[in-house]
Amino acid sequence: MARKVVDEPSEDIVATARAERTARRSPFARIALFVRQVIAELKKVVTPTRRELFGFTAVVLVFVVIMMAIVGVLDFAFSALVVFVFGDPSVAA
Repeated sequence: MARKVVDEPSEDIVATARAERTARRSPFARIALFVRQVIAELKKVVTPTRRELFGFTAVVLVFVVIMMAIVGVLDFAFSALVVFVFGDPSVAA
């Protein structure tokens, strides 16, 4: 069974947008239309619960720590490889 997608614009918004597009509006009317459409979209936003917010934050922090570890290991490996290939620059002849 197919689920109805919530993000699809409703028919009345599409019809209104088409009517507004065909009618030539002043710059102030276009700004007002834009603000009305922004408010309509913001009403669709669902804020996460506190539990979800902590969960999302934990996922991001764990991901950042893992990526830092990967970059740190790669940095150490490449620096060791460069020292092996080109020698230690601190040991001057």
